[in-house]
Amino acid sequence: MKPIKEGKVREIYDNGDSLIMVATDRISCFDVILNNTITKKGTVLTQMSKFWFDMTADILPNHMISADVKDMPEFFRQPQFDGNSMMCKKLNMLPIECIVRGYITGSGWASYQKDGTVCGIRLPEGLKESDKLPEPIYTPSTKAEIGEHDENISYEQSIAHLEKYFPGKGEEYAAKLRDYTIALYKKCADYALTRGIIIADTKFEFGLDEDGNIVLGDEMLTPDSSRNPDNNWTLPQDVVQKTIDIYLQGYEMLTGKTL
Repeated sequence: MKPIKEGKVREIYDNGDSLIMVATDRISCFDVILNNTITKKGTVLTQMSKFWFDMTADILPNHMISADVKDMPEFFRQPQFDGNSMMCKKLNMLPIECIVRGYITGSGWASYQKDGTVCGIRLPEGLKESDKLPEPIYTPSTKAEIGEHDENISYEQSIAHLEKYFPGKGEEYAAKLRDYTIALYKKCADYALTRGIIIADTKFEFGLDEDGNIVLGDEMLTPDSSRNPDNNWTLPQDVVQKTIDIYLQGYEMLTGKTL
């Protein structure tokens, strides 16, 4: 069986009325796939997403059907798929990456230093790098293909962008994506703090099920956010090992389980 789509990190297989998403051990930086792999990274990504999907099912439905290969076709009952594979509902994905920021860091900090705003949202004066924001802010972006970069857009632009794909639904969908994104972040960030982890910012992706309901898709609150512009860069082995340890430690801190 061959995947119908290969992303920077994931491979997607068609399973008839569902999809099988396999998280690989590949790493990407600045949307570019690097040469190294990180052992067990795919397992951490899948199991951490499962953890968060289970926790937030009271906010809205998600696309997870099962993360147990026993529920999947025989092809996936091989060692390389155990733990890093998830059977999911097929969704009509919405063309927005829903980014939420609870702390001012990274590109948000750089923007704030220039003009006191992040993605067009004016923030209070006097903030320092890594400060917690008074309230989480929603900063959507477009979705880019592999090798291209996502484009930050305003909330108003997200309405227009959605309207192009779903006439008459742009305003409704944009509002729901914003509200779901912030609700998910608040619940998960509060929990993570109790485990000693700060979630500075993250992204969610949503789609429509066969009944037209908005459903949470893709991955959820994984540590997969490393970026570097050079696709020929090979990480030193000690950095690779430290990265493995960080991924495993993050999963253990959040869930209390080991992999």
